[in-house]
Amino acid sequence: MNYFDRFAIPHPSPAIYASMVAIGLTVIAIIAGLTYFKKWGYLWREWLTTVDHKRIGIMYLISALLMLFRGGVDAIMMRAQTAVPENTLLDAQHYNEVFTTHGVVMIIFMAMPFIYALMNFVVPLQIGARDVAFPRLNALSFWLFFMGAMLFNISFVIGGSPDAGWTSYFPLAGNDFSQSVGTNYYMLAIQIAGIGTLISGINFITTILRMRAPGMTLMKMPMFTWTAFITNAIVVFAFPVLTIALLLGTMDRLFGSNFFTTTNGGMDMLWANLFWVWGHPEVYILILPAFGVYSEVISTFARRNLYGYKSMVGSIVIISFFSFLVWTHHFFTMGQGPLTNSIFSITTMAIAIPTGIKIFNWILTMWKGKITFTVPMLYAVGFIPIFTIGGVTGVMLGMASADYQYHNTMFLVAHFHYTIIPGVVFAMLAGLTYWWPKMFGFMLNERIGKWAFWFIAISFNVTFFPMFFTGLDGQARRMYTYSEATGFGPLNLLSFIGAAGLAIGFALIVYNVYYSTRYASRNISSDPWDARTLEWATHSPVPAYNFATIPEVHSIEAFWDHKKKGHPLFKENIEKIHMPNSTGGPFIMSCIFFLWGFSLVFSMWIPAILTTIGIFVCMAYRSFEKDDGYYISVKEVEETEKKLRGAS
Repeated sequence: MNYFDRFAIPHPSPAIYASMVAIGLTVIAIIAGLTYFKKWGYLWREWLTTVDHKRIGIMYLISALLMLFRGGVDAIMMRAQTAVPENTLLDAQHYNEVFTTHGVVMIIFMAMPFIYALMNFVVPLQIGARDVAFPRLNALSFWLFFMGAMLFNISFVIGGSPDAGWTSYFPLAGNDFSQSVGTNYYMLAIQIAGIGTLISGINFITTILRMRAPGMTLMKMPMFTWTAFITNAIVVFAFPVLTIALLLGTMDRLFGSNFFTTTNGGMDMLWANLFWVWGHPEVYILILPAFGVYSEVISTFARRNLYGYKSMVGSIVIISFFSFLVWTHHFFTMGQGPLTNSIFSITTMAIAIPTGIKIFNWILTMWKGKITFTVPMLYAVGFIPIFTIGGVTGVMLGMASADYQYHNTMFLVAHFHYTIIPGVVFAMLAGLTYWWPKMFGFMLNERIGKWAFWFIAISFNVTFFPMFFTGLDGQARRMYTYSEATGFGPLNLLSFIGAAGLAIGFALIVYNVYYSTRYASRNISSDPWDARTLEWATHSPVPAYNFATIPEVHSIEAFWDHKKKGHPLFKENIEKIHMPNSTGGPFIMSCIFFLWGFSLVFSMWIPAILTTIGIFVCMAYRSFEKDDGYYISVKEVEETEKKLRGAS
């Protein structure tokens, strides 16, 4: 097989060729810009080799926003294709590729890095720590995610995109039905990114358990830190299941094993079970940090402490437990029997109880509060009714007998988006706006932000609410076209109009970032929202060492009590601060992982063996490396503090 046969796109189109040209021109422009402005050294020193949790959080954020654009383009293409009957914008094959990549990009490569962006930046600050427990491992986590994302995203221009759906069910994902290398990309890219996520889970659990400020017991932690802790506990239990499932799937495709086949002792339903044992906890890996964001935002802008703190913590723990007991509701229609379906139907509906507790607690926090409707608060308040619709329709889907009617229709698509978009995207946009001044030292424009919110909130409902009706009328999901006689046309056209409105809303957010970067005042205080948690007790933007002296916590809302009641928070004497050194090791190792994954995608065994050796060489080198970090002197800390006080 010659070079072009190996890497050719099996189903080319003008859009793909245009994408190739656009990618090439973008790469040339980036290289030319870095060279012209002499920024290669800056890029290497400040970003590629950093182990600072704040910079890593910002890199997660940039990656998530890029993937939001990538997945959003796929969404617009799907809605455009189904906007009118018998449309020919996309053929069946390209539609399969688009909805497959849309799901993977949005769940794995957009939502996951978005929550880890906020976790990385906020959690160490909220617990009064200098950094995470393992800074180098944190850098490796990001770069493994990033290289996994890049490996997945080159698939549509080199070798072809996966086309077996974002769940990649076997035997459809096997070699007999998915003969291109697209599903190889799926297996290996998610594997690499998933290893990074699993490492992050271990890192954040250790950080929260071992690095809290003096006096901060578990029951004095901010709610976002609590949700981060439970989320990463779910990650540690759930992601190894995905790792094994992807390993077995890769072996089926590359080495002809029969784990998920329908013959020779294989069991195709094994994939469905393993995938959803990970997949449903994954929903709560996304949702729980969002609940933490809403708790911080609502408490701050209602000017009240969070109602029912202990019940909120308890509900998070219960949700995490139930999240592992509902996976079978994803295949009620696949014949596992009435007893099994009944058990999982009960657990599915039971998980609504702790979720309802949280919603009532947020409402009671706002009750008699002095609410300020900032942009973050608008997203938090807008979330409650929209997410409730998603929850109610989830209970409908949780009834096993009724699910036979709903399961493979657009009703399920509407339900899923009514939970994930308000439950994750709204929260991430609220958190982004809320913590933006802490990240960058200036605030996003409120007026533009409110316009963006209303475009997104209204357009979201215009996009997805009609799908409940078309689904109940029988429109199957994953269907790339339909006849005019079905009557689905008008509501699908309305969905497309809503999707266009969503695009405008997200474009306004991009414009807001541009406008605020240019014109927003840098003369803001370190606490512009009059917030309640420790991250607002340090400067904006945050210095490398986070806090000149480690805070001492005496109450649940130590910073609020420090401001309003005069409780002591910091010691006066400053000591030298130990910090970790930057290193290029994680970036280099992740590049080798990228080459390893690419080699396996195309069954290039010699490069695969060499890169495997390279990975182990990096690990061995690190095990023998001596790196004691460095100290920031008292004088340097005092000078930095003086400078930052003057800036704010």
